[in-house]
Parts: sequence; C-alpha cells; structure tokens
Amino acid sequence: MQVTPLNDQQLISNYLEGDERAFEELLNRHKQKIYTSIYLFVKDQSLAEDIFQEVFIKIIDTLRKGKYNHEGKFLQWAMRISYNMCVDYFRRSKRRPKVSPTETFDIFDVLQSPEKNAEQNIIRSQTHDKVRTLVDQLPPEQREVVILRHYADMSFKEIAKLTRVSINTALGRMRYALINIRKMVEEREVVLQ
Repeated sequence: MQVTPLNDQQLISNYLEGDERAFEELLNRHKQKIYTSIYLFVKDQSLAEDIFQEVFIKIIDTLRKGKYNHEGKFLQWAMRISYNMCVDYFRRSKRRPKVSPTETFDIFDVLQSPEKNAEQNIIRSQTHDKVRTLVDQLPPEQREVVILRHYADMSFKEIAKLTRVSINTALGRMRYALINIRKMVEEREVVLQ
C-alpha cells in the first residue's frame, strides 16, 4: 500500500487544527530552498539564520491569524516573504548581495545530487566555483534574477512579481546575464566541464 504525502495546503490545515507535526513537516519540506535563497542574498550564515527564523515567525503569525490565502502556492509565498525581508535588510544596511562561498557555508554543499565518484565531484566543485565567480561579477539586477531563477527555483512570473518589474524585464535581465557570463567565459578562456 502506498501512502500519498500530504500537500502543503493539507499540512497547513492540519497545523491550524492543532497538529504541530504538520508545520514541522512543512518546514522540513521547504527549509532548504528558503534558507539557501536567503543566504545567497545576505552572504552571512548567522544573518541568514536570523532572517530564516523571522520568516517562519511571520509565516506562523500569518497562518494563526487566518490571513494565509495562497492555496497551493506556499513555497512561492514563503519565498516572497524571505525575499522581502532580505530587501528590507539591504535597505537598512545599504549593502548589495554578492554570491560567493564562505569558509563555513557553500551553497553547493546544500544542493542535493546523486553521489558520483571522487573525480566527478572535484570537477563539479571546480565548475561550480567558476560559475559562482562569474555570477558574482554580474550587475546586481542580473545577479538577482540568476539567484532567484536557478538557486531559488522561481518562475519568471514569480521573479517579476517579487522584484516588482515586468516579466519582460526579468527575462531581459536573465538574457543579459547569460550573454555576460558567456562573454566572460570566452574572454577569460574559462573551461566549464
């Protein structure tokens, strides 16, 4: 007999009926993507953890107040909250996000992939480092779209809504980001495996 896992909306309903484990399941289901997207924006592990906690406090408050009305779109809603909190942080500190690893955290350590042999892991790691370096050098608007699209797994429609630009602008920024990355690869003769 196969058991079908509950969808996000069912978990939310169960949580609102007093099942704390339902919210724990919801958190476990989405924490990796949400934390990763926050970290990619703030580039500081303890700050990312603080914002991540604030995001889930806001989510819990909104759910308990009965103000959640994004049926079937929990992850997108949670990502929008986390993005807005990151933007608020940058407005307060007037800093721009930068995509680069630190000694204690590397986004590619979090992303799941099937285990490969040691040589493939080394090649993949070197390729990720090269790509990350190229993404770091993009203009902020292009870097933001790349992060949201490829690391936060958001659609262009969601990115447009989140960043308050048209879909065409979001698509254009991605297009120019890819052109710029391609140009940097050619100019520097970077070999991506």
